[in-house]
Amino acid sequence: MRASRGGVRVGIIGGTGLYRLAVSGGWRGVRTPYGRVEVLVGGLGPGRVAFLPRHGRKHEHPPHLVNYRANLWALRSLGVERVLAVSACGSLNPRMRPGELVLLDQFLDFTRSRPATFYTGGRKRVVHVDLTEPYCPELRRILLEAAKEEGVRLHPRGTYVCTEGPRFETAAEIRAFRRLGGDLVGMTNVPECVLARELEMCYAAVGLVTNFAAGLAGTKLTHTEVAERMERGTETIARLFLSALPRIPALRSCPCSRALEGAVVRV
Repeated sequence: MRASRGGVRVGIIGGTGLYRLAVSGGWRGVRTPYGRVEVLVGGLGPGRVAFLPRHGRKHEHPPHLVNYRANLWALRSLGVERVLAVSACGSLNPRMRPGELVLLDQFLDFTRSRPATFYTGGRKRVVHVDLTEPYCPELRRILLEAAKEEGVRLHPRGTYVCTEGPRFETAAEIRAFRRLGGDLVGMTNVPECVLARELEMCYAAVGLVTNFAAGLAGTKLTHTEVAERMERGTETIARLFLSALPRIPALRSCPCSRALEGAVVRV
């Protein structure tokens, strides 16, 4: 694909609370081969950032129907090379409590019906990207440094279990996910991080723990609880990202920018 010249270099994917941070700018409608996406390009910290509300400006798209391919394609077409993302999570790990932040380092994918690749064969080729490290090591290091500087408690690693949604999980599913090594459960991080890698973008995600997962808290799970916890956590996430942005170097030294080397099937 052809990225715009002189565009923004950093994108933020999350909820409405984060894009309120933009001090100037406006919404752009970006056309992609997968549909139209609205992106807010505004000033934040040392430069411009592209804010993308994952579920739409009015949260009109449930997690299993989010147009992940259009979202990532739109950011890349604007020139974005790095993506910082936020995902609401239920905790499977008693050490990761509601209100705390976790820097994701691995995932388990239990989604079923989502388009998970840009490369669907034929003229679009077949590509097998390496996801040994699904999240950019350089961005993860920068976020950890920023958290230390700001005094933000950020768990340095966590395995994210992505389910199809939009329903919450059963207690039996949560027990199984814990046995598999999952720390957090959510509905949005996959295929988002996979598609970013296919576009050779750097991608890091912070999980905001909104509740203990099904069967662990002894109370009914509600979206109201999730939304309220996300709203309260937005200020901390914003402080973390504002500290991280100036630390991001102009040139990338991680392997994300070379993700397609050796990954394309030659025929």
